Amino acid sequence: MNRLRALGVAAITILGLAPSAEGVFAQQMTTVTPEVRQALAPSGSLRVGVYADSPFSMVRDPVSGEMKGIAVELGKALAMRLDVPYEQIEFRRPAEIYEAMKVGHIDMTIANATPARADEFAWSSPLMLIELGFLVRSGSPVATPVDVDRPGVRVGVTQGGTMNGALARELENAVLVPAATLKIGIEMLSEHKVDVYATNKANLFEMSDALPGSRVLEGRWGVEHLAVAIPKGRDVGFAYVRAFAENAKTEGLIAHAAARVALRGVATE
Repeated sequence: MNRLRALGVAAITILGLAPSAEGVFAQQMTTVTPEVRQALAPSGSLRVGVYADSPFSMVRDPVSGEMKGIAVELGKALAMRLDVPYEQIEFRRPAEIYEAMKVGHIDMTIANATPARADEFAWSSPLMLIELGFLVRSGSPVATPVDVDRPGVRVGVTQGGTMNGALARELENAVLVPAATLKIGIEMLSEHKVDVYATNKANLFEMSDALPGSRVLEGRWGVEHLAVAIPKGRDVGFAYVRAFAENAKTEGLIAHAAARVALRGVATE
């Protein structure tokens, strides 16, 4: 495990989240009623929306091909509790997941719970907080977050990201440049099409691993509140989802999933 991944696991330990067996968590949940099952998985399977290259959504092990991530692990656990098949639906970026959820094409995801989206989806309480930060390539003159907000600095952001509006208000001089996916964001930074990339640090550290010499700047400009989201109008099952999310935290499923992807960038306060 490299130093940055070790720091990520250490951050999880600071939160008091030690990995535990999924079976222990499963035993704590109550029996699912047919009404709850129908509300949460109306198609007969639990359709979970994920996007690639994000440890809190979905990453693919380069050796085994196994898919991991907070959304993957929790989706499988909830499907197991509902006694329905787990169906993973992959998207290019979070904005596409939100659109699919609005029209009922997916049943669950893990995303940033913002006030702006409170009226669009039903959210659990936060599972964890992830710092928002900046990634710069090797040799960049941008050394601190303060250096980002200067005339001529181009800041790459993921198209449709939930915090892009907040970042635009934060930066008075720099210019935001949208990238269709995180992978394209890496290419834009490598090819000097942007000077900095901004998103949550869990994603930034993964991007940094793929771009030798790059680094995630110290400090943060905000935090994301990761939570379980389901479509509005499924009130019969919402209480169960909230209880599921709380149990996932207290019984260690979140910590277990985070450790499996060596999640980094966890905010401790």
